[in-house]
Amino acid sequence: MIEIIPAIDIIDGKCVRLTQGDYEQKKVYREDPLEVAKEFEANGIKRLHTVDLDGARSKHIVNSRTIERIASHTNLTIDFGGGIKTDEDLKIAFEAGASMVTIGSLAVTHPETLYLWIEKYGAERFILGADVKHGLISINGWKEEGNESLFPFIEKYQKKGINQVLCTDIARDGMLQGPSIELYKDVMKHFPTLHLIASGGVSGIEDIRQLNEAGIPAVVFGKAIYEGKIKLEELKEFIEC
Repeated sequence: MIEIIPAIDIIDGKCVRLTQGDYEQKKVYREDPLEVAKEFEANGIKRLHTVDLDGARSKHIVNSRTIERIASHTNLTIDFGGGIKTDEDLKIAFEAGASMVTIGSLAVTHPETLYLWIEKYGAERFILGADVKHGLISINGWKEEGNESLFPFIEKYQKKGINQVLCTDIARDGMLQGPSIELYKDVMKHFPTLHLIASGGVSGIEDIRQLNEAGIPAVVFGKAIYEGKIKLEELKEFIEC
């Protein structure tokens, strides 16, 4: 059964969503992310994906207090990303209550730092953020296109023990036009033991059914919930009680 992971993206302590990572296309959905997280938990959700968008833009964690509030008032397993660039950022994220952190840009620009963190904290506490555009990994809030291809990027870190990969098709993110199922199937074909987390484009419950049927291990989505395209009760067919 596919793992359901709703997303909460945070700017100024509020629950927002961007379209294709564009900060100019920001929409505030809720003033208090904690209330959103509580609603998810009340409907059987076990895990939450959180992104500090202020942190991603500032290149250091900004909204740790919001993560701390969610962690201290729910039993959700929280994975956190956005702005983790230094040892201090990583410490802040874990102390705020994140069980895992998603590392994307730094995994491209400073792999040796991530290698050291894996040795210190264990690979199971890291999710590799693979934001894809034209087959290449994008970095720094999707503003820059790197020169690393997706499959070698995943392979490099899988060899280091990381087995969770959050793969986002940037072209589809926030567009509500359906996920890149063929891309994800191709990733699973090359890495059959990978815990792949599909991200980007989920427009309704049928998209999740198709990802599940395709054997994709997990899915992150947010806008479809906030826009009312997916009702929380619809997700219960995928949630093990």
